[in-house]
Amino acid sequence: MKTTSPSEPGRGVRRSAKRGWFVPLVIVCGQLAFSGAAGAANGAPPVEAAAKPEIAPTAFELQLLYADRTWNWKNGAAYFGLDRRLQAWTAGQDKAAVAEGRWLVTDTGKMCMELAWRSKTYATKPQRTCYSHRIESGNIEQRKDPDGEWYDFKHAKDDPADEHKKFEAGNTKGTQFDETRKLVDSKG
Repeated sequence: MKTTSPSEPGRGVRRSAKRGWFVPLVIVCGQLAFSGAAGAANGAPPVEAAAKPEIAPTAFELQLLYADRTWNWKNGAAYFGLDRRLQAWTAGQDKAAVAEGRWLVTDTGKMCMELAWRSKTYATKPQRTCYSHRIESGNIEQRKDPDGEWYDFKHAKDDPADEHKKFEAGNTKGTQFDETRKLVDSKG
C-alpha cells in the first residue's frame, strides 16, 4: 500500500488550487463587513433599511386588534366574533339597517369585512370592504382600500385620537344589534 504525504509532487499543488479561491473570498468579505461597519459608525443608515418598504402587521397581530371586539361608529357598531362572524348595525331616522357576514385578516396587513346589509327597504348581496394596515415608527396606521388616506389607527402609546379607541372588548352592542334586527325584520 502506497501512502502519500503533502510534500509529494502534485499533491500540494491540488490543495493550493483548491484553496486559491478561499483567501480572496475572505478578503472581499472582510472588506465588505468593515465598510458596512464604517458606514454605520458614521451614522449613515444601512442601505437595506433605507430601501425597506413599510411593514405590515401579520394576520395574528391583526386578530389581536379585532377578535372579540366591538367597533363603535357614530350611528352603529360592528362586532368581530372569535369565530370570524361579523354583525353590524346602524340606526338613524328611518335608516335602521343590520348586516351579517364574516371578517378575515391576511399576512399582508389587510382586514376585510364581507357583509350583506338589509333594512326595511333594501337588501344587498355580501360586499367586501377591506382596510390596509402598516406599521410606521411603532404606530399602526390604517386606510380604507383601495385608495383611502392613511390615518392613525393605534399608537404604541395610548392616544385618545386613535381610531382603535372606538373598540371595546366583547360584544358590547349585541342588544342594540338584536333590537335593530327585530325592527328591520318586522312586517309593520
